[in-house]
Amino acid sequence: MRRTAAAAHGAAPSAAAAGADLPRPAPAAAPAPTEAPAPERERLRTEFPFELPRGYVDESGTVHRDGVMRLSTARDELVPLRDVRVQENPAYLSVVLLGRVITRLGELPMVHDGIVENMFASDLAFLQDFYRQINAEGHTRAGVRCPHCSEPFEVELGGSRLGES
Repeated sequence: MRRTAAAAHGAAPSAAAAGADLPRPAPAAAPAPTEAPAPERERLRTEFPFELPRGYVDESGTVHRDGVMRLSTARDELVPLRDVRVQENPAYLSVVLLGRVITRLGELPMVHDGIVENMFASDLAFLQDFYRQINAEGHTRAGVRCPHCSEPFEVELGGSRLGES
């Protein structure tokens, strides 16, 4: 008499196992191999959170530090060039440009160039660097090796002024 899987594991033989001479049903067909799902495409990250070193102080005295900046488009860099303030003073380009790409700052209902021009200089410098970092996609960093200990690390190469790609 044959042992069934149930009997092999200590279970009592079933009536079917007792009649081992009965025809057995055909084994179920193995499921057709399915293709492994293609790895989901990496989504392009277009918004980046930041925290200002000092914070923007609004007219009521509230300090706003946490914000979000989005990637810049070609239009974001071209439109400010038509602005009279930028034409008269090219340094104003970064103020107008940042006013376009900062999508949130604290609890402010809207961010615009008037907000940016009233920020502390250290916050403006921080935002200019942050803009370069997220829009350069790593092109401003270089891998180097310490001449003393030979440890590898990355350095920021700096770049052109904000808005000049």
